[in-house]
Amino acid sequence: MNNAKKFSGAGLIARLLVGFIVTTGPFTLQAQVAAPSPPAINAKGYLLIDFNSGHVLASKNPDERLDPASITKLMTAYAVFRAIKSGQLSLEDEVLVSEKAWRTPGSRMFIEVGNRVPIELLLPGMIIQSGNDASVALAEHVAGTEASFAEIMNQLAAELGMTNTHYQNSTGLPAEDHYTSAADIATLASALINEFPDYYRWYSQKQFTYNGITQGNRNALLWRDETVDGMKTGYTESAGYCLVSSAERDGMRLIAVVLGTKSPAARANESQALLNFGFRFFETPLLWDKGEVIENVRVWKGTEEATSLVVTEQIYATIPRGALEILKTQTAIPAQIIAPVAAGRSLGTITATVSGETVATADLYSSKSIDEGSLAQIAWDEVLLWFE
Repeated sequence: MNNAKKFSGAGLIARLLVGFIVTTGPFTLQAQVAAPSPPAINAKGYLLIDFNSGHVLASKNPDERLDPASITKLMTAYAVFRAIKSGQLSLEDEVLVSEKAWRTPGSRMFIEVGNRVPIELLLPGMIIQSGNDASVALAEHVAGTEASFAEIMNQLAAELGMTNTHYQNSTGLPAEDHYTSAADIATLASALINEFPDYYRWYSQKQFTYNGITQGNRNALLWRDETVDGMKTGYTESAGYCLVSSAERDGMRLIAVVLGTKSPAARANESQALLNFGFRFFETPLLWDKGEVIENVRVWKGTEEATSLVVTEQIYATIPRGALEILKTQTAIPAQIIAPVAAGRSLGTITATVSGETVATADLYSSKSIDEGSLAQIAWDEVLLWFE
């Protein structure tokens, strides 16, 4: 399943479901499923989403274009990971450190001009130590110049549907026309976790040593909450203190994006508040697994009489805790399915609701191909359909 959802702010903001009542048979089952309002977060913009379902649990100004500071390095890493995956690069490749990379101001991993440093060291230097020098060195190695690399970053942003993002550099140092949004960052973070789970491990590493210098990860939640395993901090005077964090508890993963707070402590505290809210009051069960048979249906005028309808990806739903017991499902399938039917053809949908609110929907696909039957089979089914 591709979990890299396209988040678009208010259009995805969840309705909090409270006090559901459902009648089943001769008795009434009442489930008090109370979810309070999200915590008040003092930040320029923020977003809390469920990784598996893409459901938005809390937000403020999710689509506002803001200065991302070093959160930019999430895209720098993503672009490098994509280049490695495509075979253009390998982790063992050695990168020649330019004078520009060496002179880049701000946080650094202390690489030295003229040295050759393997990509597998530059990546944690950028991710854990937030090295601007490592970011520029990687950008120049991938694209020749940092400006050309920024073009690649913008192409990838467009591919992911990040409509409120534009990059001018690989570091996040202040630059005109360099911006992103909380919703776009959530999209990128989800893509990173989903597409590169092996490399995601660097985001949970608490410290990294290079050139005899040990630096700690600036994400304070890695020390505070053992369920947090990423992702990235950022700070400039114009951006304020920013943090993208991700945590997993009991199989449920949340991503919190907090932009523009007043201090390192504030970005950590506000992010923790969002994560605790999401985990405390919501759950995200797997409703239908990839390849799961939902229903068997009659196929008329074909070489076979039936096919199975399946879902082709994992489908999750984020719901208030306690609402699973009153979740209902309903399928919508044509009254008559006539051969030929191709394997993988969409033949209907399945929808999950809680007290009338749709919480998930999925297309249903034929598990096999059924060719048109013989003239005798067609004629016989035509007679049966007439009575049907």
